[in-house]
Amino acid sequence: RVYPRYTKEMSASTINNKRIAKNTLMLYIRMFVIMAISLYTSRVVLDALGVEDFGIYNIVGGIVVLFAFINGAMTNSVQRFLNFELGRENLKETHKVFSASLNIYIGLALLLILMAETIGLWFFNAYINIPPERIHAANWVYQLTIVAMTLNVIRSVYNAAIIAYERMSFYAYTSIIEAVLRLAIVYLIFKFPDRLISYAFLTAIVSLIILACYIVYCRKRFEICRHHSFEYDKRNYSQLMSFSGWSLFGALANTGAQQGVNILINMFFGVTLNAALGIANQVNSAVYSFLSSFQTAFNPQIIKTYAAGEWTHFINLIIHTSRYSYFLMLLMAIPLYICCPEILDIWLKEVPPHTVSFCRWTLLFSLIDAIQGPLWVSAQATGKIRTYQMLMSVLILLNIPISYVLLKLIPIPEIALMVRVAINALTSVARVLYLRKLYDFPVSRYVKEVVLTCAITTILAIIMPYLGYFYLPDSIKTITVILISLGSTLGIVYLVGLKDTERDFVKDSLKRLKQRI
Repeated sequence: RVYPRYTKEMSASTINNKRIAKNTLMLYIRMFVIMAISLYTSRVVLDALGVEDFGIYNIVGGIVVLFAFINGAMTNSVQRFLNFELGRENLKETHKVFSASLNIYIGLALLLILMAETIGLWFFNAYINIPPERIHAANWVYQLTIVAMTLNVIRSVYNAAIIAYERMSFYAYTSIIEAVLRLAIVYLIFKFPDRLISYAFLTAIVSLIILACYIVYCRKRFEICRHHSFEYDKRNYSQLMSFSGWSLFGALANTGAQQGVNILINMFFGVTLNAALGIANQVNSAVYSFLSSFQTAFNPQIIKTYAAGEWTHFINLIIHTSRYSYFLMLLMAIPLYICCPEILDIWLKEVPPHTVSFCRWTLLFSLIDAIQGPLWVSAQATGKIRTYQMLMSVLILLNIPISYVLLKLIPIPEIALMVRVAINALTSVARVLYLRKLYDFPVSRYVKEVVLTCAITTILAIIMPYLGYFYLPDSIKTITVILISLGSTLGIVYLVGLKDTERDFVKDSLKRLKQRI
């Protein structure tokens, strides 16, 4: 006998899986194109600006980004509440959430401008180590970066709506257009007398163009975005502000840890090493986009399944997404880590000192981070984040004082990144233990199916690439090791990382693909 409710649930699950698969495909197309364009753009920007100006752009932009932590907290809050109301199929409340969010974002943009033009400007002129002859250009970059940041703040609420509705095709297309525009402006700056200032100016113009595209699309496609209301709804405003208020701790901690390292590197070692750290962050960002594309497709489903009360599906999504996220990051991280010196020599005309070690430590940080993404999304889904955010934020913010003390004692720039990796590992343990208290998260299952599986897979996957790196001749080493690494990682993930049912799914998918071809 087939029960109607069971059939309905199976049908909904199938539709959701197809939607996830389609969205993941679109995001991967986006990721491959953007990764190629971004890596090439970084090479051209470094060549066009030079090591010193490239370092100035990274440290100055980093100060402004430090104030944008408020924006990050609000973005996560908006996505959570939009996904939650869509999961409950409550269109009226979804519209109220969007309107309240946009009003808050307008106020937020004004607040960020005020903070950047007071506290930020004082800190910039008092503590940042800039060569005297480039102070004027650096101040122009600072002001133009504030403009770009303000435009991106407003864009975030429309971006949240697009992701909540899972319209990943538009998200992918506009991201590709933005990447192409950013590449185009690199070639335009050669026509201006000061390349650093012109690069910052044209970057702000690109932000304005993309914001316009987002507004037009959302108003045309989504009913909740067509009628913006300034009406004050106390419940929605209080929920958003309360949730985002506690999210500020996490956003401040993450941004402070990243940009704090950037500032400490500048204070102790100057702008040349900021250039090295900027390259490392761009390499990591390109690689991490491989992972974030996957997680972006899953995150709305995690929140919606919790809102709908589908507990088993909710836990399964967290476990599976954590494991798959790590495997995807591992696939890219192993060849980049092993062959980092050779890849940077091929990619860049001039490799700043310490770039290789910065890249490697940043990749290790992201590997640990990859496994945690679904965990913090699941915490957001519950809406009970006060104690959670306070605990995580305190741990993450330990990066700054510990790094400062150790750099005073041991003036080696890699120390700051080592501290970030160690703190991230500690945070991952604390996160899992707290989630057990928050909603009875199955820790033993997580350790067995995610942590142990990922650890064993990593150890087995790196053996052959490392042997190839040390024993192959230099003429064929880089490309051969990359191929060995990809093959080894895919093979070990298939044999060790996947369950029997998952391997059967892969076999069936390959058979269907073969039949279509």
